[in-house]
Amino acid sequence: MNDARTAILERVRGALHGTERAAAPVPRDYRTNPARRPVRPDLLDLFVERVEDYRARVHRCTPAEVADTLATVLRRRRTVVPDGFAWPVPQPVPGAGLTAAELDRIPAVVTTATLGVATTGTLVLTHGEGQGPRAFSLVPDVHVCVLPADRVVLGVPEAVAALDPHRPQTWISGPSATSDIELDRVEGVHGPRELHVLVVT
Repeated sequence: MNDARTAILERVRGALHGTERAAAPVPRDYRTNPARRPVRPDLLDLFVERVEDYRARVHRCTPAEVADTLATVLRRRRTVVPDGFAWPVPQPVPGAGLTAAELDRIPAVVTTATLGVATTGTLVLTHGEGQGPRAFSLVPDVHVCVLPADRVVLGVPEAVAALDPHRPQTWISGPSATSDIELDRVEGVHGPRELHVLVVT
């Protein structure tokens, strides 16, 4: 019997009889220690690159350009607007009180995001002002999300540390997509077919 197999079986026997030695502690501060996870100067570029890897479309704009960029992206589609969304859109539909069936008949939605995660290209919504309920980001075919650049963090540990664990969260990495057994990609089955991210710098 080889040494690795012997060691594994001994640990199993020890666990069954309560005599297994305690495992040596594994230091994990490399995931959250700021000294080991410096903020990258190209953080925003990394976020944009990863978002685009998921086939989402990124539009960089200044605060003064947000309304015009929204108008260009939405192209006069009827658009669900959650309470607290700060910018005008061409064909707004107030989000309050919409049923699922009514929401399904509206082609687009606009929201903000609480955070963006650079290493994974992920948007995090916590469904407060400007974001609406979770269905808003799942039902309409087009989701346009406005994200201030200062809300982008490096990785998932930083995002989790910054979020309120008592609030609902939706983590979005690109438009909805799935693949069948032959790996043919299909978009829009479980959520928006298009995701646009306006990064406001």
